[in-house]
Amino acid sequence: MKNLCKACPRRCNSKRTATENDGGFCKMPLFPVVARASLHFGEEPYISGTCGSGTIFFSGCSLKCVYCQNEPISHNGFGKAITPYRLAEIFAELENKGAHNINLVNPTHFIYSIKEALKIYKPKIPLVYNSSGYDLPEVIDEDIFDIYLMDLKYIDRDKSEKYSCAKDYFDFAEKSIISAYKKVGKAQFDENMIMKRGLIVRHLVLPKATNQAKDIVDWFKENVPDAYFSLMAQYTPMPKCVKFPEINRRITQREYDKVVSYVIEKDIENVYIQSLDSATPNYIPDFNLSGV
Repeated sequence: MKNLCKACPRRCNSKRTATENDGGFCKMPLFPVVARASLHFGEEPYISGTCGSGTIFFSGCSLKCVYCQNEPISHNGFGKAITPYRLAEIFAELENKGAHNINLVNPTHFIYSIKEALKIYKPKIPLVYNSSGYDLPEVIDEDIFDIYLMDLKYIDRDKSEKYSCAKDYFDFAEKSIISAYKKVGKAQFDENMIMKRGLIVRHLVLPKATNQAKDIVDWFKENVPDAYFSLMAQYTPMPKCVKFPEINRRITQREYDKVVSYVIEKDIENVYIQSLDSATPNYIPDFNLSGV
């Protein structure tokens, strides 16, 4: 089995087999590499709920964010190689534990194996596509997922190149998020206010980037106004940030308040605002191969 990979916007055309990757940016094989699969309570309340989100953390990434909190798995490739059959078993195991949904974290480069796993077992609970936003619209357009939980990290091309190695980040994130919005429509919830279908757009506020955050609020209001907006304050500088002094600190209360005030001013109706005290390493999962 061999695949010339075009799974993400980089379209590396790398040779990916079930167990190897020859020259691709993400360095991941075709079959999944997973670092953790468990009930997770750290997502937005309408995703985690009271029973937890059945979260599967995939290794590798199509970005190289210098501030990535999941660096051991996203950059360094820590995880256990499994088959699509085992992935299908994990779907069922998490569902049987009472998960509100199956939450696929960083699924972009494993879309082939995810589709193969769903042929073996399709959960009866919603499937969440939890991505960086750096996706191909044609992948988003496929009729697979119920909920899209997507980052909108940048509009500024210089910042996306400098901090994530992707100058074209916004070009693809914009199209992919709009595709997701058209796909799922207005959010739907169950009787306990757990999302069954919908789009959540996340933005992590970076230091010295309040103007960019405001631009993203404007974009959201203009393009996907009925989606849900999650404003995140948990930015925590990682070791690589020492090379970028302007972001080698947490955001200040003043910076965050400016963005929160702008969200209120723009009358964003469906919004989740994270507390500034979330800027702590305690939010980083323990990648210990649990459930894999």
